[in-house]
Amino acid sequence: MRIELKKFGTTLISRQSGSEAFKAFQADLRNVAETEILEIDFSGIFTFTPSWADEFFTPLYKQLGERLVLLPTDNAAVNATMEFLKSIQK
Repeated sequence: MRIELKKFGTTLISRQSGSEAFKAFQADLRNVAETEILEIDFSGIFTFTPSWADEFFTPLYKQLGERLVLLPTDNAAVNATMEFLKSIQK
């Protein structure tokens, strides 16, 4: 399954909106089979902060583990944010 992150907006900036996006995504997540990969498409995202990403991706990674795949992007904000999250989450 592939999800376009822009379905949550193009400016993803607060913990509250990241948490709300994660909760809203739970219905879609139920449709992901246990062996299926979930691909995240960052196209169309303009602003992306660590606080939003932490609230959305940290619990998502805990649920999916290695089945969560982040598609390549040339968006510097997305790349910096995801590298920061990786460094603090290990």
